[in-house]
Amino acid sequence: MTTDGAQAPIRASEALLKKLAKIGLHSEADLLVHLPLRYEDETRITPVNRAFGGEPVQIEVIVQGNEVQYRPRRQMVVRAGDDSGDITLRFFSFYPNQQAVLSEGSRIRAFGEVRGGFFGAEMVHPRFRKVADDESLPTEMTPVYPATAGLSSSTLQKLIGKALTTGDLSDTLPDELRHRLKLPALARSLTFLHRPPPGTDLDTLHGRNHPAWQRVKFDEVLAQQLSLRRAYLARREQGAPVLRAQDDLGARLLDSLPFGLTGAQARAMAEIGADLAQPYPMQRLLQGDVGAGKTVVAALAACQAISAGWQAAFMAPTEILAEQHYLKLKDWLEPLGVRVAWLSGSLKAKAKREQLAATAADAQLVIGTHALIQEGVDFARLGLAIVDEQHRFGVAQRLALRKKGNNPHQLMMSATPIPRTLAMSYYADLDVTVLDELPPGRTPIKTRLVADNRRDDVVGFIGKHVEEGRQAYWVCPLIEESEALQLQTAQDTYEQLSADLPDLRVGLVHGRLKADEKQAVMAAFAAGDIDVLVATTVIEVGVDVPNASLMVIEHAERFGLSQLHQLRGRVGRGQYESSCVLIYAGPLGEIARQRLKIIFENTDGFEIARQDLQLRGPGEFVGSRQSGVPLLRYADLEMDADLIAMAREVAEEMLTAHTALAEKHLQRWLGSREELLKS
Repeated sequence: MTTDGAQAPIRASEALLKKLAKIGLHSEADLLVHLPLRYEDETRITPVNRAFGGEPVQIEVIVQGNEVQYRPRRQMVVRAGDDSGDITLRFFSFYPNQQAVLSEGSRIRAFGEVRGGFFGAEMVHPRFRKVADDESLPTEMTPVYPATAGLSSSTLQKLIGKALTTGDLSDTLPDELRHRLKLPALARSLTFLHRPPPGTDLDTLHGRNHPAWQRVKFDEVLAQQLSLRRAYLARREQGAPVLRAQDDLGARLLDSLPFGLTGAQARAMAEIGADLAQPYPMQRLLQGDVGAGKTVVAALAACQAISAGWQAAFMAPTEILAEQHYLKLKDWLEPLGVRVAWLSGSLKAKAKREQLAATAADAQLVIGTHALIQEGVDFARLGLAIVDEQHRFGVAQRLALRKKGNNPHQLMMSATPIPRTLAMSYYADLDVTVLDELPPGRTPIKTRLVADNRRDDVVGFIGKHVEEGRQAYWVCPLIEESEALQLQTAQDTYEQLSADLPDLRVGLVHGRLKADEKQAVMAAFAAGDIDVLVATTVIEVGVDVPNASLMVIEHAERFGLSQLHQLRGRVGRGQYESSCVLIYAGPLGEIARQRLKIIFENTDGFEIARQDLQLRGPGEFVGSRQSGVPLLRYADLEMDADLIAMAREVAEEMLTAHTALAEKHLQRWLGSREELLKS
């Protein structure tokens, strides 16, 4: 038995070790926290005549005979019975040795669900084994473990049973702390979950409400919190530029804008400003709903870096969004004497050379796409890296931008609100600032659900809308025809709308257009030279045309909630009443129906994100962070929010006062999978 935190390897054949590795089992510690999916009660025998009711049961019967039948399909039919009645066991897939075991006169125990068949009671493909006349029953519930091809649950039962005897079950929570948290001992909890005694309430076990489950879930969340907080503290030990403003650039920017900051923006800027003045790198996530004013906060942060004599970089995921930021920030900052550079993949060679030279010399703010992180891009003095729509970038991409400077501060922004429990759990290595207040002047958006057989009504609504001097978007999910999905294409929609609305100016923008063509179309729409813009999701974020007050989304059932909310946020940016029409094709699946109901009933992005999290789970929200953040196997973000909050506090205490136990805890739960989060 090892008790020093070292991970004892599993002793097994090379072939078995490979199968175990497929499901992440490399050590005894991994086996100990590989917990059952469910339990089966083989501690009792149910008489055949009482074995109905839809629940799996165990029967003990004598085989009366078996035969292989070929109609209506090949199957082995076994006739058996006990003192209370007879039953038929059917096997559609079987081996000759199984047929031999099930020979006449054999006593067997079979486990499965009994149902009424044409010839009376029957079990289909039960699990079975031959037993002696006086063989005793198991004294514990039978655990059923997550497995993989070629690796049975019974093999795992044997390996885990051995690990419970030889493995390290010592506690990583100090007794005082454990008693304070009212949690049972780990050894007792794991033993109970792997080997629950007879009479244990299976509903409590399967619902994961038992105190033993609470302990395991807490330990899992604690390991995640320890990993993330340790990464956070490690970054704080690194040096970073101290960005204290040396002039009034930020104040002059505010004075020049036609609006003031909201209370939330002012609070955000105070937090960010304090971070930038520290000698360790800021790692802050600025999140806010669509239109909450994140760009202004980012511009003020950039002003503080520039005022301190350093450069700021601003990276966005798409050319359209990056250029929108470039045009807006250039308009705000160049009159104040700030030199702004623009880098994108579509720049011609000469223009690119000029912008690269500026970046390496006197540009104070550099805005661009992934082009910012390409080889050959050198910054003179990068002090602040701003990443918009951070979830669109991978870990490696965000890290590449940081490496362009000498450990610059990093501000990540997201218009996809992150539910509180998710932020507590998966973003514990970041400081999180929330813009929970919309600027005045944002008009409410009416959302309408329309079946696709009423498409003509929507076209008529657009005509009336444009007559009133407004503009509209029509978003389609695909560019090319796909028979499988039967989606209307953007090209076809453009041609159809041009024919149906001959007096209107209809434009088309999609991802296959060259960058300068996209920019020309968007500029024409922003200038009011296009009435209706047919688009794919390239306009999902960042596009700001106050005169556009109608958004039509075709095949809305194919979009995720976050995308629908982002697209809806492209309208309602001026003083006009705005609408979002969601066209859907039936019949709707249950998930699609729930998504449309959520988006129809809610306008608050945080509430939409919370309900989306319940629908989808954390994986898609976390996205590329998964490479560094362990996903939770047992804890549930909604049900176990109190455990997450508790684990956050305990992680701080463990890292300060119980460092050896913290290390051992991480080894037990994460082992070699624990990575320092560098992004």
